[in-house]
Amino acid sequence: MPPSDIMKLDLYGLLDVTVEATEKEIVSAYRKKARKCHPDKNPDNPKAAELFHELSKALELLTDAAARAAYDKALKAKKAAELRHRELDSKRKKLKEDLEAREDSAEQQNKTEAAAKKNLEAEIERLRKEGNKLLETEQELLRESLKQQTVVTVDSSDDDDVPVSPKIKVKWKARKGDESNGGYDKNNLEALFSQYGDVAFVLVSAKKSGSAIIEFDKSPSSKLLEVEYEDGLPHNPFTVSWLSGKPQKSKPHVNRTSINPAADEQPYSSYIHASEFAKPASTSDNDFESLVLRKMRQAEERKRLIEQMQREDEEG
Repeated sequence: MPPSDIMKLDLYGLLDVTVEATEKEIVSAYRKKARKCHPDKNPDNPKAAELFHELSKALELLTDAAARAAYDKALKAKKAAELRHRELDSKRKKLKEDLEAREDSAEQQNKTEAAAKKNLEAEIERLRKEGNKLLETEQELLRESLKQQTVVTVDSSDDDDVPVSPKIKVKWKARKGDESNGGYDKNNLEALFSQYGDVAFVLVSAKKSGSAIIEFDKSPSSKLLEVEYEDGLPHNPFTVSWLSGKPQKSKPHVNRTSINPAADEQPYSSYIHASEFAKPASTSDNDFESLVLRKMRQAEERKRLIEQMQREDEEG
């Protein structure tokens, strides 16, 4: 019988003994099993002769010390290989299960992404149909700003005759990514500063959190100087700094030659803009020209401030 066939047999199992059995126990077990499976006692069993032959080989190998040692070593290696195969099969099974789980997860993720994309497309289509009021407002401001670029630049010699609208810069603390922008927006800033004068324009920085520019009407109120003491919301106060057009506090003019003492008190506000001092009366044509120049100057100033804030946003 070739060695490969011998390794297919469990010699200890054939004899019903353990691998620790002594030679005497092996011989005793052989005699007992041989009597039962001898071909002469089992003429009707075609496998009796084969089993008897295997028992003989088991006795022959297991009663020779060197042969038994070689068999035990080969048997041990065979069992170790079988164990490795079982472990490998278990790992393969686990890998297969993991792969299937990842494939299922990927498929579910693809479905989720497809659903999200479809939802986004639906929202974009809805916005296209309904329109976005904020976008329309911003685009209108942009169009107005671009229109001003076509206006002929006013000669610098006329600058002293054109009043500058008061403008302030407001800064507060706001964390990056804070959707509330520290609690401030265009509406509540306009509400806060309208108590100091007519607010003409509010520009909240779109890129740099915690920053805005407020423009007041060209004719400042008596309370406008107090705007620099405004500190905003109690939980997040802001700071105010002047950009242009800061009104100056002036003393009322007293006419010393007036015959009527009551006429000495002029009905002027104690707060007037630096560029709004008394000027000689002008004709209607001059008034119209002054109005046009003022509008052009205000547009150029507003454009310059918007560009300055954009540069600060990009640098920040």
